[in-house]
Order: sequence, then structure tokens, then C-alpha cells
Amino acid sequence: MPQSRIKLIVTGDDFGYCPRRNQGIVDCFLANGISSASLLVNGTAAVDAAQLARRYNIPTGLHANLSEGAPVCTTLRDSSLLNRGGFFHGKMGIRKALAKGCLKMSEVKQELIAQVDLFIQLMGHIPHHMDGHQHIHVLPEIRHVFAEVLEKYSIAYSRIPIEPGLCNCDWIEQDLMEFYLGVEKDSINTLDVFTRHGIRWPEVYIGLTTMGRHMSGRSIQQAIDRSIAAIKSKAEHTSDDWSSLPAHSSQGRTISIELMVHPGYPSIAPEGGCGEGPDDFSQSWERGHEMQMLMAPAMQKYYRERNIQLCAFQEL
Repeated sequence: MPQSRIKLIVTGDDFGYCPRRNQGIVDCFLANGISSASLLVNGTAAVDAAQLARRYNIPTGLHANLSEGAPVCTTLRDSSLLNRGGFFHGKMGIRKALAKGCLKMSEVKQELIAQVDLFIQLMGHIPHHMDGHQHIHVLPEIRHVFAEVLEKYSIAYSRIPIEPGLCNCDWIEQDLMEFYLGVEKDSINTLDVFTRHGIRWPEVYIGLTTMGRHMSGRSIQQAIDRSIAAIKSKAEHTSDDWSSLPAHSSQGRTISIELMVHPGYPSIAPEGGCGEGPDDFSQSWERGHEMQMLMAPAMQKYYRERNIQLCAFQEL
């Protein structure tokens, strides 16, 4: 394959989680560390995030949330989506509830529609893309409803979290790797569903192997290199798992990649969250570490040397 032109979307997730996370995402964007953000409309600082996005022209999509905090739809205060405390079941709880057949897909659809509508109210436009907090959008059953909602609103882009070389990344803790491999399996089963609904996504996704303490200039560069190698392998061998990616995702010499990141100034309790206060992930020093790595001059130099163009979903 000739020297490729790479379009890289660096998406800052959890925009709206708290004012400190919001400011970190803005600072990252202004320093060319990220090129896009995903908004949690049920986050306690969603209004602030929307105002910042409009002020600084940050390309923003919807980070659909069915796992943390309180629902947006007021008619779902007593529903299958919530635990006894009136909050979503949690990252693992939603997966357990789904496996037991306890979630009503009609209620999932209600909540997703309510979140899109609130996004439009806050931002003044439909989401440029829509993905899922804690990867809920690729879960069985939910993936179908999610795709229907995107088609209903003509939201063109989403995320498929299949990361090249994931299983070979031995620095990832075993329990986390098991979760990631589950996400990968769900994502593979989502490809056909999204394709049938006309949903598109960047050709390659990275971000699981470079999250938090595992993020460095070197780890991001290696992940991008693995991505390019995977594209070359796909072009040469059409019998592997990557052959199930749709034709629209590989055109000519341009390769599109999404890097999922979670930068920000760490949350300080009790401020932040989605109704239950900030979680350990948002309060971790790792959020600031990601900021530093993404904003480092060495990353900007690497992008220039490798002909990598940072862009947003609407620029694909």
C-alpha cells in the first residue's frame, strides 16, 4: 500500500460530566490534543459543556448513556432501566440485567430518543456522531434499537470498538482484558446491524489499549501503526475478521481512525457525575495524565511527520 493519508478523530468522551472535565476537554481541544467530543446529556455539567462547545466550535456528538446516573426521560423514573435507587444499573449491572432479559427495549428506545432530543435542545443541531457510554451501544438487543434511533434522526456516524492487536496487549490487567474482549465480540456482532441502517464509522478504532496510565506518545503511535498494519493485512487477505467491515470504510489511500480518550482535570467529589456523584474513573489522576500526553508537542510533531490530519466526524 502506498504512503497513506490518515484522518484521525481524537474524541474526548464524557463531556458534561463535571466542570473540571469540561475545562480539560476544552484545553485539550484548543491545544490540538483532541478534535471532537462526546456529550453526556445527563451529566451534571451538560449545560456548561454545550455552552463551551458552541463558544469554541468543538465538534460534538452524543455519548448515549444507559449505565450511569439518572435517565433523561421523566416517564422512566420507574422502569426496567433503573435499579431500586432510581439510577441506571451500572457498567456491569446493565449487562447482567440484559442477560437476564430484564430490560425492555421500548424503554431503551424512549431514553435514547429523549437524550437525542435534549442534545438538540442544548446544542442546536443533531449530534455529529453518536456512541455509547461504557460501550452500551453495541450490546445485544440494544444495538438494534440504537441503530433505529440513529436512522430516525439521520445521525450518520457511530463507533465500532474493535481495536487491532487487542489480544496481544499483555500489559492490560486480566479482568479488564476480559471486559474488552467482550466489547470486541459485541462490536463484531454489531457490524451488520449498523450497515443495514446506513450507519458509518471510522475504519479503525483505538483507545482501549491506550487508556489512562497506559497512554503515552509511544503507545498511541504504536496503536496507530498497528491500525495501519491491520488495514494492509485486510487489503491483502479478505478472509479474516476485518473483511466484515463495510466497503465504505476503506477508500483509496485515506485511512480513517478514531482514538477514544478521556482527558480532563480530575473530578473532585461531590461535584460531577450523572446524578450519583463522580466515580473513581473521573476522579483519577489518569484523566490529567491523558491531557498531558495528548497535548504534548511530541504528539503534534508525530502527526506532522506521519501525514496525520486531525479531523471531526463530519470531515470524513
